Formats: sequence, C-alpha cells, structure tokens
Amino acid sequence: MLKTDQTEALTQVSRPSRYLGGELGSICKLDAGIEVRMALAFPDVYEVGMSHIGFPILYNILNNLDWVAAERIYSPWGDMEQWLRDNQQPLCSLESSLPLGAFDIVGLTLQYELSYTNLLTMLDLAGVPLRREQRDADAPLIVVGGPCAFNPEPLADFIDVALIGDGEEAVVELVEMVRRGKRENWSRKQLLQKLAGCEGFYVPELFEVSYRPNGCVEQITPLVPGYDQVRRRFINDLETAPFPTQPIVPFMQTVHNRVAMEIARGCTRGCRFCQAGYIYRPVRERSPEKLRQLIATSLQSSGYEEVSLLSLSSGDYTCIEPLLKTLMDEYADDRVSVALPSLRVGSLTAELMEEVKKVRKSGFTLAPEAGSERLRELINKGISADDLLESTKNAYQLGWRLIKLYFMMGLPTETDADLQALIELAGQVKKSGKGTGGNDVNVAVSTFVPKPHTPFQWEGQIGIEETLRKQRLLRDGLRQKKLRFKYHGAEASFLEGVFARGDRRLSAVLERAVELGCRFDGWWECFDFDKWQQAFVDCDIDPAWYLRQRDEEEVLPWEHIDSGVPKKFFLRERHKAFAGAETLDCRYGVCHGCDVCDFDELRMRLIDGAKKDEPIPKTEADKEPSAAAPEQPTRVRLKLSKSGRARMVAHLEYLKMFQRAVRRAKLPVRFSQGFHPLPKISYLEALPMGVSSEAELIDLELSSCVPVGQIIEDINVQLPEGFKIIEGEVVPWKTSSPSAAVASSCYRVPLPEFVPEDLNDRITHFLHADQILVSRIKKGVEKQIDLRPDLLELSRIGAELQIQLVKGSPLQVAAHLLEVDVETVRRLGVRKTGITLKG
Repeated sequence: MLKTDQTEALTQVSRPSRYLGGELGSICKLDAGIEVRMALAFPDVYEVGMSHIGFPILYNILNNLDWVAAERIYSPWGDMEQWLRDNQQPLCSLESSLPLGAFDIVGLTLQYELSYTNLLTMLDLAGVPLRREQRDADAPLIVVGGPCAFNPEPLADFIDVALIGDGEEAVVELVEMVRRGKRENWSRKQLLQKLAGCEGFYVPELFEVSYRPNGCVEQITPLVPGYDQVRRRFINDLETAPFPTQPIVPFMQTVHNRVAMEIARGCTRGCRFCQAGYIYRPVRERSPEKLRQLIATSLQSSGYEEVSLLSLSSGDYTCIEPLLKTLMDEYADDRVSVALPSLRVGSLTAELMEEVKKVRKSGFTLAPEAGSERLRELINKGISADDLLESTKNAYQLGWRLIKLYFMMGLPTETDADLQALIELAGQVKKSGKGTGGNDVNVAVSTFVPKPHTPFQWEGQIGIEETLRKQRLLRDGLRQKKLRFKYHGAEASFLEGVFARGDRRLSAVLERAVELGCRFDGWWECFDFDKWQQAFVDCDIDPAWYLRQRDEEEVLPWEHIDSGVPKKFFLRERHKAFAGAETLDCRYGVCHGCDVCDFDELRMRLIDGAKKDEPIPKTEADKEPSAAAPEQPTRVRLKLSKSGRARMVAHLEYLKMFQRAVRRAKLPVRFSQGFHPLPKISYLEALPMGVSSEAELIDLELSSCVPVGQIIEDINVQLPEGFKIIEGEVVPWKTSSPSAAVASSCYRVPLPEFVPEDLNDRITHFLHADQILVSRIKKGVEKQIDLRPDLLELSRIGAELQIQLVKGSPLQVAAHLLEVDVETVRRLGVRKTGITLKG
C-alpha cells in the first residue's frame, strides 16, 4: 500500500493540526485483510468538516466492518495546496497517509453549493481526472451525498454516483457491491449498473438530458429501462440506527467541538422555503433512555465538556424538557453543559427557557425569517409577532443580554413595506428588554435562495443589484434603531442560487472556475466573483438565467430525483402560500398527504407524549451517589514527552487535549470558582511549534490522594500518539507552578547540511557579547530583541547545537548562529532535552 510522508509540510503551513491525524478515536487499518478502502472526503477545511454530524456516523459504520477501511480527507487550505503542487505531492488521508487516488471509493458530502470548486480541487490534487469519461478502471469511484445531492446535476459530469437520502444502510450496500465487483472482476460499467438497481443510488451516466431552444430542460431520458426515477433512501427507525459513541477528538478548536447528539431526524413544521424540512421527513425521534446511554458513553470516551442536542428543531422533541433537566442535573457536578442550538419560537415554553438559562450563552437565537405577518403566513412559519416578543421578553427577564434574530429577504412577493416591518419588529424586540439590565439585538439577514424539493422551487431569486438595494434599506433603518446588522454577500448568494437550481451545463463553468483559481467560495476572504464572472463569459453562459422564476409545467433539472414528496404536493403548497393558507404540523394529527409515510415501516416515530411529564427512568449504568468524602488536596507534578506529530500541536491545543485526557481518566481534579470553572492544571510556558520535548512539566491539583503510578497509567491510556507521561511525584501543596519553578531549559538543534564556516567563531562571539540584537516581526510590526540575556550556555556537540536558556525560544538563537530564518530552523527537528529547577 502506497503511503506518502508529508510531515515536512507541517512546519510550512498555517494550522498544521488540520493535517496531523492521529486524534483520539481515529481508526487506522493497515492489515492485509482490507478488501475495500473508502475515503470520506469533506470539501472544506478540517475544522468545518469535523463538525459535521454525518461523517462520524458513516466512519463508525464502515470501520465496524472488518474488511473495510474508512479514512478522512479534508480540503487543504491554500498554503497546503500550494505546498502539494510545488512538491508534486498528492492529497492524502489523515489516518494512513494514503493518496486519495489510491482508494476504491471517494465519498464526498455536499452540504453547500459554494463548496463545489473544493470538490474538484481535491480530485485534481489527487491526480484523479475531473470528468467521469476521462477516468479509467483504476480510478476510485466518486460518490456524493448530502442535501445538495438532491440536485447533483451541476456535478453530474464529474461524479459516478450520488447517494440520495439517509446513508447508514446505503453505504454498507455500496461497499458490499464494490467488494463483489472486485472479487468478480466487474467492469466499471457493470458496477454502476448494479448500483443503479439499488434504491437511492443515482448514476448520472444512465440518464440523457436534452434542452429546448429557450434553454429549459426538454427531457430527462433514462438509458436503462425502469430506471426512471431515483427514490431517496430512508432510515425507518432512528432508535435502532447506529450512532458513534467514541467520537474523534480533534487537537484543534473546530466549529462545534463537543458531543453532537442527534435526538431526532426530520421536521414537519412545513416552512415552505426550507429544503431540510422536506428531504429529511418523516420525524423520527430517539428515546430519552437511548439518548442518555449514548451521551454517557460519548462523554466518557471523549472528555468533552459540552453536549449539543441536535435536530432541525430541538425544541419540538417530545420529551425535551425532562430530557434537558435530567441531563443538566446528571452532569452538573462534572461541569458538563448541555446546549440546544436550534430553538423555535413556537416551541419555547417558560419551563424550557428556565432549563436553557442554566447554561446561559452570550446570546439567545431566534429565527422569525420574515418581518411582516403576511410574509410569515406565506412561508408557513406559524409564529406571530406577539409570540416572538413574548419569548424575547422572557429571555431578557431570565438574564440573557443579547438576542440574535435571523431573517431572510427577497422572499416571494416581498415589498419594501415587508422590510420596514422587519426593522420595526427588530426594534420591538429591543424594547421588550427594556428595564431588564440588557437589551442588545443582532439582526442577521440572508438572501432567499430557492431550493429544489420545496414549494418555492419555482420562484425567482433577486439579483445582485436588488440585493444590495435591500441591504442598504435595512442597514439604514436598523442603524437608526441602534441595532447591529449582519448580512450575506450579494455575489455569494447569487452564485449559490445559480448552482442550487442548476443543470449539467454548469459543469463547464465549474471546471473553468477551478482553472482560474476559485477555491473556498463560501469564505469571504477567498471568494473572487471576478473570476466567476470570467468563467461564465468563457463558457458563454448567463448565470442570471438560472435565477428566473420557473414555469409550473417546466421540466426541472432534478425531476428524476424523488425526495419522497411528490411534485403535486409542492405545487399545492405553493398555491396555498399565495392564498395565505396555513398548513399545520402533521405531528399533531392532521395528515396533509405529502406521501412520505407508508404508515407501516416508514412513518412518524414520536416518543409517547404521555411520558413527557414523567421523569426519565435510570439506566443500568446509573449508580447511587456515594457520600462525599472530605477533601484531601494533593498536588502532583508530571513530566511529559512530546514527539513525532505531537510536536506540531499548538500550545492552546495541547492544553485542551490534556484537560480532556484527565477528564477521561476520571481523576478528581479540583476546579476554579466562578461562572466558567476550569480544571486546576498548570503547565510550562508555550513550547515553540515544531519543537519536540522530553521534559514538559504539568501540575495537577487533586481533591483526593491517588497513587502516582495509577495517575500516570490512567492518563497515558488516554493520550494521543506522541504524548506520554514519563514520571511523576507528589509535591508540597505550596510548590511554585511549573513555569515559576524552572530555572532553565536545554535544547538540541541538529545542524543542517551546510553551516557557516565560522560557526565556532560565531558561538564564541555570542557567548562573549553583551548584546545580540535581532529583528523580529510580530503582528506586522518589526521589533528589535536582545537574545543574549536569556542565554546561559551555548556549544557545538558533534552535529548539533546545545542551547541552554533561562526563557524564550531556541529557534531565534539558532537562526542567528546559522544565518537562516526561523522557519528553516523549525524544520531541523529541534528538541528540548531537559530542564533545571530552581533552588
């Protein structure tokens, strides 16, 4: 198996922990019994991809199969991409450093249309031809999934398969089919035809698309009899669906760095703009008992300090109040907080807000979506201004100081009067907090983008100029009311709209945009609309044409993708929208005929409503709390080594990693007081990035005495590769902290191939000098620093420099002596070999 060593790159790129791998919970299978290797590829950076809940589910399912190895790959940031190209290196997996092109399957998730250029860039970096017809039999199978796969047409020329719907069972069928194809020596065409026979697998090459002279789709013709539509895959019962309880714990701070627990899937509120509300139907809830088991195991195996209860609308979960109360009570002593990221005005009861208050965050977030009652009725939001203001008033009275409001603009039939109503409503929210000690309001407004498989899939989207005009109107009005205003870039929303409802002809634009350098289009600092405009011109395509209103009789590019909800239902909902008619949530008993359920296996699965006022029963793992023993404050000093890939873990990442290891080891660590208690663990000053160490000190303050040998053993089991406790001892309670206790540190710097001829003279001069001034740029400002006062000893021992410092970094000293820059020294493999304690 071909592996690639790219460790040299880690000292030359920003945030190297994005590319380290080796995190606790990651799985690397190198044995010869592996028959299928699948890369789970996310077309965005590590910290974004690691926060996506679907990836760990599939990672866990696949790696539980003895004959499958699933590994992760994320989009490299620009500096890493440049390094790969400059050094002619392929994009590789985190687990085994296997090149992406060497996998049997590359599975990419499509969460956002503006990640499409990253997808193509990843294939290009792997040496995989972008277009399907250019790939040979040895190329990996390119499979996509996720919400954007419900209209995969802009990517149809690049992908082999799109998996439509829930992936838990379908991904197993996929790898089984690939294994069978390898064993029976199927051609690529045979494999694709076999997959087309499985529900949920869309094979673009088995459909032919023709267009009318006006540019609209004329016909989507299946090339295999009976393969007319691809029906979405469903997981019938979430209670029995697999869910990972050993999360991969990243070194770096990710977007959502916590236990993410899916409490329910699906939503039947029926907001007419919301694609997720239709493509994830029906609602399927996990039982509180099951959730408690999953959460307990996940917390123990990860050491996380927070649990997030996830669903499209967590407040609608049948037993949300008893579940939240039980979890908060259960983990209060462990300093674990519980978060509800998705709350809806209609689901906010006084009791629920009281529970949420216990884990008070900086802001309370609500999404009215539209400012006027008329527009909220049109989109079927189902909340009134009075409902919203009652909720915000309660939130302010319960102690929140900031309310965050999310709206859309550009909704169908919207006028400036609706935008004025938005401004007025936001102002009323601010007034609802008057006299409560704080009433800040942030207003975030995105541009409405019509999405496939919704009642608004036929609507037009406003263009860039109209978007900018509406943003100016809102900015001026909100500023007068002293409200903060945030908005999405008009050009980015425009591009999102083009690809959301795009067709196969856009593949040429995507390919050209990648050639022109488009990457990370969802990141404002990377988005270059001029390049996109050039790509559209070069391909002779008018992007604004894709934002037009569609005719109800028109063949839509995604017509052959069956989300489970038929077109006739969407049309009926569209007509009801313009009539101002409401569609009630079917979870309360009224079926509206969306045709998702078969009312047998596939149906709404809700927790018995009668149980929502009952306490959640204890699980078998629950133990009666023992009487609290009197504290025996103990201070333990540990010495830790840091080598290999661990040397590239930044200092703050190292601190968080160790805190979580101690939490997993269940050591009785004492905590600070206050609203945000922190474990009483103290460390040495930061080690320079890229420097390994044999002598890092850590002090633990424990509430009771634990044998040092047990502490070392328990923590070492929990540490990722590259970190190891070498020794430990109990020290007096009043002992100085590690940073205050160290008199000096000793470092060894391997000499490069070419060194200054006068190196020995330079060492002598350094030792006898009163002052050694060098320039250092910090935050863009050049400063002069004196290296001499902190140096105790300096010598050349064989092929290494030995440097002993009171404090500071050995990299600057070595760089000065060797006449190279600091980054060159960082790549030499500097190591800290020892410390001398004071007194």
